[in-house]
Amino acid sequence: MRITIIAVGKIKEKFYREAIGEYTKRLSKYCKLDIIEVADEKTPERCSETEEQLILSKEADRILKNIRPEMYVYALAIQGKKSDSVGFANEINQLALSGKSSIAFIIGGSLGLHTSVLNRADKQISFSDMTFPHQLMRVILTEQIYRGFRIIAKEPYHK
Repeated sequence: MRITIIAVGKIKEKFYREAIGEYTKRLSKYCKLDIIEVADEKTPERCSETEEQLILSKEADRILKNIRPEMYVYALAIQGKKSDSVGFANEINQLALSGKSSIAFIIGGSLGLHTSVLNRADKQISFSDMTFPHQLMRVILTEQIYRGFRIIAKEPYHK
């Protein structure tokens, strides 16, 4: 299986890069993981709704260029569907069993995701009602993907 994480912005902090690197290494046993970073737009302190939509649109164009037609796409969005780790693992497993071998997870920037990205997604998922920095969300996502593959393989993993 090929998993692609498409994320707005770069990881600046070393500790986030190290955590993502660790989970990427662990995941190599189960899947091919690619992380694509697209440039984020600078958001002015007090920008209007029109400016926000323009920023989201520019970021969306960069995201959408990296989505291949065969990908099953998850958009990470606060309003998305929540699941527990076992449910998440079962869903990934069902996708694999149904012939979906390429999955993409999309993480937006500070303003979230443009409607064009949300509309392209096959499913919107949420990890919490809380807002997380996109760098931390990448760590959480890679950990949950790793946990999911451990669950699918019926291998022990802490609860």
